Amino acid sequence: MGRLPSPDDLLILLTVARLGRFNAVAETLGTTHTTISRRILALDKQLGGRTLERSPHGWELTELGASAVAAAEVIEETLGSLAGAIGQDQDALSGMVRISTSDGFGAEFVTPALVRLQQRHPLLNVEMLSATRKVSQNRSGVDLEVVVGRNEVSNAQPIFLTNYFLRLYASAGYAAGRGLPETLDGVGQHGFVSYVESALQVAELGHRSSQLPMPKSSFQATSVFAQIKAVRRGAGIGLLPNFMVAGDADFVPVLPDDFQRQVPIWAVARPEALRSGRVQAVIAALKQEVDERQELLAA
Repeated sequence: MGRLPSPDDLLILLTVARLGRFNAVAETLGTTHTTISRRILALDKQLGGRTLERSPHGWELTELGASAVAAAEVIEETLGSLAGAIGQDQDALSGMVRISTSDGFGAEFVTPALVRLQQRHPLLNVEMLSATRKVSQNRSGVDLEVVVGRNEVSNAQPIFLTNYFLRLYASAGYAAGRGLPETLDGVGQHGFVSYVESALQVAELGHRSSQLPMPKSSFQATSVFAQIKAVRRGAGIGLLPNFMVAGDADFVPVLPDDFQRQVPIWAVARPEALRSGRVQAVIAALKQEVDERQELLAA
């Protein structure tokens, strides 16, 4: 090794370790995929070996890469302390954090948690991607995934956030005009609103796994907001998150004593990302948000 590695290149490697994809790293750092690749190759040359290797799950650190990332984390922490001292704010967070979340929970809980965090730390930048899916087995290109349902992942750490309920609802107008079923079998005589089964990754959210009877007709949408609008407009009975409609006079519970489904929400991140102060702050903000609003989640 002819000279010490570049601190900038070490910090780029740290970002690759957290996000796992060069494109995501380039977007986060405001550069290009080619530049990221070139800087990693330069770092490998400086260190005398490969820091990354391909795997079925994306880019993974080699033993040398893990040692380099440990050094990069020290550099990041030192720079953060310096920035805090200059700004007279030892708790200041800055930089980009990328989060993937389901659209309903993301809008109702993740967004207010992140806005409140950003108000405390104005130098923090947030990118939130909406996607209702299982936790990714591959490197997802985000710092943190907020996912619904069963969590089956071996290369990341799941952190339980909360449970919520899926319940049956109809609009007040639909109930007045069409009436409501008196038994679960009667649900099959009505239109049903839910996710598009062929596109659904989280089985717990769909009609197919609910053991409810086949409906007379269906309105399926990949967006929970479209489903809520369809139920409000009288498309039929919907399987909806309680926290999005509970307490709204336009929505009438259907057979609340006979059917409900409890669904967990998890935050999932890889070890490298969990050591980031930004990611730790986001998780703390999410926990605070759900703790303060448990009454709505349990409604």
